[in-house]
Amino acid sequence: MTKLPVLPAKGFIELDGERLEYRLVGRPPVKAPTLILLHEGLGCVGLWGDFPEKLAAATKMSVFAYSRAGYGASSPVSLPRPLTYMHQEAQKTLPKVLKAIGFRRGILVGHSDGASIAVIYAGSVQDHRIRGLALIAPHFFTEDVGLAEIAKAKKAYRSGDLKKKLARWHKHVNVAFKGWNNAWLNPEFRQWNIVGFLEYIRTPMLILQGTDDQYGTSRQITVARDKCHYPVDVVMLDGVKHAPHRDAPDLTVRSIAEFAKRLLGTYEPAA
Repeated sequence: MTKLPVLPAKGFIELDGERLEYRLVGRPPVKAPTLILLHEGLGCVGLWGDFPEKLAAATKMSVFAYSRAGYGASSPVSLPRPLTYMHQEAQKTLPKVLKAIGFRRGILVGHSDGASIAVIYAGSVQDHRIRGLALIAPHFFTEDVGLAEIAKAKKAYRSGDLKKKLARWHKHVNVAFKGWNNAWLNPEFRQWNIVGFLEYIRTPMLILQGTDDQYGTSRQITVARDKCHYPVDVVMLDGVKHAPHRDAPDLTVRSIAEFAKRLLGTYEPAA
């Protein structure tokens, strides 16, 4: 008989010598449909704020978030990160995380880099447990506007207060920032493109994007609609930038909740 994993509300997962911090809202994934949160390039468990609680309340499902290696309180990584770091996370680490937590069915909810990781995973592995993808401000290829903003972030980190702000959330702040920033600003990264994975995704997709997203344009949505064989629902958020879950939390939560309930049904935990 397979032993079910014990998963407290927060803690660390031990994977191949790395410690990945996590946070769980609701019942363990072995007992309930679960939304897996995949954070942005400078995100972590803590930077989701109360978004996991809001999602859990709106869906009546469990929500699981973890900090990738190099972020939050998770183990550091060696720099420089390879330019394929999102591929490695999707194809090597994420499957191990899902196995470790006893994931049985649910939806991947990714923001920015996390959305890319969700797409690479779903386009690489035909995982019947994944019933859909909810992508917040996704990027499937590089755009000049996004690279310009990332260059601005480098200046703010060196001479502004960005490092101090990030240090509140990341134990290894230089690893978190430089691992992301140096990869994206590498000249070779201009060729980064994961559009091909979209054609192999066999689940519905929800995309949420702000009209004022400073890191990407509506071209990202056009490509998704053109390449995906399954339905792509789009919610455009007026006046919202790159973080809809922070700038327009109510609409973001409601949109994802409606999407999740449609694919997984309304879940009521046992008394």
